[in-house]
Amino acid sequence: MKFAYRFSNLLGAVYRQGNLNFSKDGNAVISPVGNRVSVFDLKNNTSETLPISTTKNITCVGLSPNGNLAILVDEDGAALLVSLITRAILHHFHFHKPVSSIRFSPDGRKFVVTKENVALMYHAPGKQREFNAFVLDKSYYGPYDETTCIDWTDDSKHVHMGVWCRAMSGCEFISSSLYTVSQDGALCVWESDTELDGLTLAKRRNKPEPGQHEEEEERLEGEEGEVIRGKAEISKGKDTKNVRYRQLSKHYFNKEGDFNNLTAASYHKQTHILVTGFASGIFHLHELPEFNLIHSLSISDQRIASVAINNSGDWIGFGCSGMGQLLVWEWQSESYVFKQQGHFNNMASLAYSPDGQYIVTGGDDGKIKVWNSNSGLCFVTFTEHSSSVTCVTFTSSGFVIVSASLDGTVRAFDLHRYRNFRTFTSPRPAQFCTLAVDSSGELVSAGAQDSFEIFLWSVQTGRLLEVLGGHEGPVSGLCFSPIQSILASVSWDRTVRLWDLLENWQVKETLSLTSDGLCVTYRADGQELAVATLNGEITFWNPLSATQTGSVAGRHDLAMGRKETDKITAKHSAKGKSFTCLCYAADGESILAGGQSKFVCIYNVKEQMLMKKFEISCNLSFDAMEEFLDRRKMTEFGSLALVDEGAGDGDGVNISLPGVRKGDMSSRHFKPEIRVSSLRFSPTGRSWAATTTEGLLVYSLDGSMVFDPYDLDLDVTPASIHKQLRLKEWVSAIILAFRLNEKALKQEVLETVPHGQIPLVCSFLPDIYVEKMLGFIAGCLEKTSHLQFYMTWAQNLLMLHGQKLKNRSGAILPTLQALQKSIQRHFDSLSKLCDFNMYNIHYAMALSKQRGVKRPAEEEEEKEDDDEGLSEGMSEASFDDAEMIMS
Repeated sequence: MKFAYRFSNLLGAVYRQGNLNFSKDGNAVISPVGNRVSVFDLKNNTSETLPISTTKNITCVGLSPNGNLAILVDEDGAALLVSLITRAILHHFHFHKPVSSIRFSPDGRKFVVTKENVALMYHAPGKQREFNAFVLDKSYYGPYDETTCIDWTDDSKHVHMGVWCRAMSGCEFISSSLYTVSQDGALCVWESDTELDGLTLAKRRNKPEPGQHEEEEERLEGEEGEVIRGKAEISKGKDTKNVRYRQLSKHYFNKEGDFNNLTAASYHKQTHILVTGFASGIFHLHELPEFNLIHSLSISDQRIASVAINNSGDWIGFGCSGMGQLLVWEWQSESYVFKQQGHFNNMASLAYSPDGQYIVTGGDDGKIKVWNSNSGLCFVTFTEHSSSVTCVTFTSSGFVIVSASLDGTVRAFDLHRYRNFRTFTSPRPAQFCTLAVDSSGELVSAGAQDSFEIFLWSVQTGRLLEVLGGHEGPVSGLCFSPIQSILASVSWDRTVRLWDLLENWQVKETLSLTSDGLCVTYRADGQELAVATLNGEITFWNPLSATQTGSVAGRHDLAMGRKETDKITAKHSAKGKSFTCLCYAADGESILAGGQSKFVCIYNVKEQMLMKKFEISCNLSFDAMEEFLDRRKMTEFGSLALVDEGAGDGDGVNISLPGVRKGDMSSRHFKPEIRVSSLRFSPTGRSWAATTTEGLLVYSLDGSMVFDPYDLDLDVTPASIHKQLRLKEWVSAIILAFRLNEKALKQEVLETVPHGQIPLVCSFLPDIYVEKMLGFIAGCLEKTSHLQFYMTWAQNLLMLHGQKLKNRSGAILPTLQALQKSIQRHFDSLSKLCDFNMYNIHYAMALSKQRGVKRPAEEEEEKEDDDEGLSEGMSEASFDDAEMIMS
């Protein structure tokens, strides 16, 4: 098994704090999420989290005008210069103080940073390599209070800064006018008595020393290098004076008797549109300078922390830090372009769908969200639970989600109709903390943490089938055997019980543990059972013989840090830490373990040793991240970090309530503890996901970054592969390419084979390379445009080698699931288009038939009209002829 998993994406967190930015084309939103940055593509409806992280939460993001560079600044003032093209860090810098705002000039040559009462202007990094990418150009010490906002003129010659006087929220330049908005909901329009082109830099003249003339001698250098000496005389006709602004008008956003703090503002100079966000979740659109209200809307119950407008002025982005919402609003059509929200509290559980296309998560906020693993976006949210969701899972069909909650219900949701079609309850109220569904999807079992019982229901009828008792402590884990009708349950009473479904739910075996059981899981083939205990061990059992086959002592691998409230060292604190979630890999050779730590460990089951350890976060804004605390902050009364200074969002000082350990802590100011609550391997084996304090982290394999040859020899070279291609030895070329295992080379060889030769090549391909080819085709189908070509390869391989593959289906199951996932994604996207075209064709055919029926009728009516006219004309002509004859 390969262990080169790398961070791939962050789901469940779309916005935390900081300012939003639109890309240069206006089709993507750049949003800070904790100590990372996510890019949401509004055109393709996808999300991507950059593989870059800071040491603390990001508060400011500055985007260059060309959209190639971004400067990320965290809470302490540490800055990263990031390339949005290569997704790499170019430079590290530290401002040593918290930064309020950062903004590039329109020409991209400079950028200004505001911190405290100082504004610093730097030269923006260019295309050439520089030892110091941030070169200080000027420092402005004019303000007497903290600077909060910046705006440049269009010619990049002038910059304006807003100061914390009355909590200024924004300032914008317009020709010789200036707009300022403040937190109390006032908009002021200022006019300068001097045009911007007339502004000159006043030079300070030094007083002449005694014995010197007042005129200064200046030196001018000519074209050929000679020095011309002369005396400069000051023109007496010029009169310099300071620029003065006068207030033209003042407008108020709040009505009489209504006070609502203004928290964010943004102005679009081309369309003269001002967007303002308020603490109540309402935003207003005004047209300036007349201050005409276009419309207003309430988008959230929490304060709007950031507002951004794209370059065209059509889309407006809103970020709400309280609820973790990110919205993009099109103000002309008054509709949402993008709307996403993460879990309000921590995530508690996750599960992959059988095809690996969807991920379902349950959180402490009582919500269940379903995410698309390809796009990284949530497409449905279920809110039926009234308390924390403790466990979620998919049935074998992949279209039903079952969840357990502390509200005493177990609910089943239909992904076709997006509704709750079953609700299971117990005879006596119980808090369900664990859940399991059998392989057929007909039985649902849930364990209670207060009554120590296990309840079983039928999905079809919704009735309670059995109540299993016997545990003497809370039931912490349940798992059905994938091959037998056996249910495994683990409890805090230090036992694992195996319940036989065919023998009236009798206890088949009872396994004794050395400590309290926390989690239990079966291997994919049902031949092994893994149990995590409170003493930090993972024990492996044979469920058929009820014997222990091995154990792993993983307490030292957790490497827990010390919390601010701990009275003991991290070394002694680690003795009480343990793994709380386990998951076998798709091949069953390794197991994934996570718990009360910032590390996720992969162990080899056979060798019982640690293979790799992943650090899920390096964010020091979380608690228990460091092993040693800063002794300079330690006092006889405790750490100074425990002093709660309140929220710094401008809404006043809110102190956390005593004893509150979850939720909003009655304010935004608290340090959550880093931990892993649940983790799962993808059915394809190419990725795994974990629900953490940061959100839903996805790690995947990137084959292009690892050189992993198979059966390498001296003759296996790119030159020999190209030689076989020139000789049209297709089978030999494919074998050599897969032995070298270079992705680009394998793709070149496969696409060189003629379409008509594919069945013949597949028939002569050795069995050992069939599985490798299927896995490679599954990966290529995700992004290739040659859909029919690779589908032909997959069809011939399965048709010609299907029987041999069926004999070892357990080993190649991840490969087949990856292939099915890729084909299903193309089927979903193409089927909608084909159905739409088919219905349009049917409508056109029906319309043509209807018009075809009408057309002969109209022709007959016209023919009858013509016949009648002809007969009338003939009768009139005959009557006239008769009159002429008689006359």
